[in-house]
Order: sequence, then C-alpha cells, then structure tokens
Amino acid sequence: MAILMDGKALAAEKMEELRQRTEALKARGVTPGLSVILVGDDPASQVYVRNKGRACEELGFYSRTVRLPEETTQAELETLIDELNADGRVDGILVQLPLPRHLDEAAALRRIRPEKDVDGFHVENAGRLFTGQDGVVACTPKGILYMLKKSGVPLSGKDAVVIGRSNIVGKPVAVLLLNENCTVTLCHSRTADLAAHTRRADVLVAAVGRPRFVTADMVKPGAAVVDVGINRVDGKVVGDVDFAAVEPVAGWISPVPGGVGKMTICMLMENTLEAAEKRSR
Repeated sequence: MAILMDGKALAAEKMEELRQRTEALKARGVTPGLSVILVGDDPASQVYVRNKGRACEELGFYSRTVRLPEETTQAELETLIDELNADGRVDGILVQLPLPRHLDEAAALRRIRPEKDVDGFHVENAGRLFTGQDGVVACTPKGILYMLKKSGVPLSGKDAVVIGRSNIVGKPVAVLLLNENCTVTLCHSRTADLAAHTRRADVLVAAVGRPRFVTADMVKPGAAVVDVGINRVDGKVVGDVDFAAVEPVAGWISPVPGGVGKMTICMLMENTLEAAEKRSR
C-alpha cells in the first residue's frame, strides 16, 4: 500500500509556520498583502478565489479581491494592475485564470511587476527559474516539490516523468525536478507510447486534465505518483490518476482532493509573505 502524500496535513503544518513568520513581520510593522483580480463569473474560479481569501484571513494578511464584469476591456484590466503595482499595501497581485476569451492573458501577466507576481507566471520569473536564478516560483510546481521532499521521496539520480507541458505546471515542475538532479522526461499529447515512458518513472507527475487517465499498468511499482488533475465526474472531484487502481502499485501517491491543491494555496501564501519580507528589508 502506497504512502499517502497528504496535502491537507502538510498544508496545516506549513500554514502554522507561515502564521508565525507573519506575526513576526507584523510585529515590525509590515502586513503582507495580496490582491486577487477576478474577471467574469466562472464558478470554479470563484471557488479558488474564495479559498485564497480564506487563507489570507487565516494568516492575517491584508486581502483585497477585485471582481470585474465579463465585458471588462484589456485597457481597464491593465489600468487596475497598474494601480495595484503602485499600491504599497499590496505585495502580491494574482490575476485569476482563465480570463474571458477576448482578453490577452499573456499581456495582463506581463503587466504585473515581477516582484509582485506571486503566481510566478511573469516571463521574468519563468526565465529566472529556467536559468537557475532566484525568483518567484509558480505555486503548484513549488507545492509539488515541497510535498515530495516532505514525504521523503528520493529525487537525486531518479527518473522523473511529467505528463503535460503547460507553462503553469508541466514545464516549471520539470525544471524544478531537474534542479533536484532527476533525469526528466516531459511528455504530452503527441508523445508516442506514453506508457513506455511512465513505466520507468521513479517519480510520475500527472498534469494532463483528463479524469483517471493514469492507470495501474502505466506505473512502475514503488513510484511516487503526484496527481495534479482536478476533474468533475458525476458531481465528484477526481484526479488524473485512477487512485483506487494505482495506490496498490505506487510507493507514494497524492490524493484528489486533499493533495496538490492544498499545497498550491500554501505556496501562494508563502510567495506573498516572501515578497513582504523583501519589502521590509
């Protein structure tokens, strides 16, 4: 039976550490601040934004959520980002994705000052990660690495396979694993014989967005399997991994829900806190 990489327990432990750091910072007169921009009324995005607000409240951050109508123009969105860039109370700016189709996501993300880009999506922060320099690391990949390390998963010299090549998860987590001295294979929808790659992975990260896509016959016995997927099937949230089938084969496995999603929120809070700590120096 696989060891459960329990995101809920790890997040609770991490949030306590962040709360203590926040209290120490506030004692010096600095309150971390996060501002979230939500355009439109996408139900999933509203849930994510609400969870981020709760985490800010739990830690004692200054928190502001700006809700904009679906028909918001690019100019209006970028004007708001400029205002938040100039707001001394705001250490982190997060534009909730996806944006409505008529808006240019890349341009909006570029508008955020890199030091306030707590999502780690700005091209400067992505470039810093790729070139091994200090910068803000995207929250989900950062959370995945934290979960693997805290769960005692060996990384150095191991074969890691990432399914999914998005800029948000796949590419940055591949770089993070490479930095931990893994030998990394990045797979995607055009990969020939995907299972041949996944079956040799000591660490397998599934970020493909297809429910129960990774089956038991795709997993190397004893591997660490990280499930990044959030899919709704018959009203239930399920991951990209067939948990019930894969758990007896894997050495470690993360659940959905209660896995990577919890760590993502934690890392967003940590990125915001770190931005505030830098401001206070």
